[in-house]
Amino acid sequence: MHRSRLLLPALTVTALTLFAQVPAGGAAPAMEWREVFNEDGTITQALTPRAPAEKPADLRLMAAAEVVPVQVTGDSADRFDLVFVGDGYTTDDLPTYTENVKSKWEELSAVEPFASYKQYFNVWQVNVVSPESGVDNDPTKGIVKDTALDMGFWCQGRDANTERLLCVNETKAKEFAALAPASDQVIALGNTTKYGGAGGSVATAAGSNAQAGQIAIHELGHSIGGLADEYDYPYLNYTGTEPREINVTKDPTGAKWGEYLGQPSPDGGVIAPVEGARYYKTGLYRPTANSIMRTLGKEFNSIGRDAMVKAFKAKIPSLNEPAVPAAR
Repeated sequence: MHRSRLLLPALTVTALTLFAQVPAGGAAPAMEWREVFNEDGTITQALTPRAPAEKPADLRLMAAAEVVPVQVTGDSADRFDLVFVGDGYTTDDLPTYTENVKSKWEELSAVEPFASYKQYFNVWQVNVVSPESGVDNDPTKGIVKDTALDMGFWCQGRDANTERLLCVNETKAKEFAALAPASDQVIALGNTTKYGGAGGSVATAAGSNAQAGQIAIHELGHSIGGLADEYDYPYLNYTGTEPREINVTKDPTGAKWGEYLGQPSPDGGVIAPVEGARYYKTGLYRPTANSIMRTLGKEFNSIGRDAMVKAFKAKIPSLNEPAVPAAR
């Protein structure tokens, strides 16, 4: 987690806090950087007030929540468990929520390398029932809904500038997700057709918006593959040490990806160092011009895809078992 701009070169960000600043005397709220996913697929950062201390989930709502298996392919000890939770879905809205989960999982599992490893995922749907339908600030700012996970645009009303930033009470989302047999990654869907989403320890997306599923795919690149963002906002020149993430380097020769250089990549590029990555315009390089870690709707590049597969294998022991020679 980035604590200051000075520490940025040595640390990783997924879509969580980059840094926080509190003026002397506490006259202003602590601030944090959050990823903002735009409708055209571009990704930027917005400086928003940090959320106040999050309250735990309502025990009555948790007791009423049902866990529905979407796909179960094996024991969780040998699987990656993905858990969907929903906000702003009343009992009458649960059929819509079910369709939202189905469509988002279908979209995710059609993207490589998820498509090739789909049979190693368990997917769970936690039916979180909210008292009211919808999310805060939808369709306009100032509308407040009584929902289980406190989701809302303008980052729950905290950010006056970024309408599409759909934030959630991550504490509550994780508590509901923990009702599933296992939880390796949580995706929170909001009951809205309006485009929006946000990164964090819990990825969020507008449930009934067809474009918003790409946000979850990008976020899993962070949380599963340990990949850095490949866009170059908001900083200028990088002068720090070599980043630990596999998909960014300060070496203009691209030697970090030596075995890949010159090879075509699934995102349509050719592996070669391209300047501008991990929030910096200059001084850092990405493997290709435009992968999903830079722009939504794109594929993972070769470096990112292989990092994801490596992470799958680290989580799923059976993928590492030696092949048994065929009988003759």
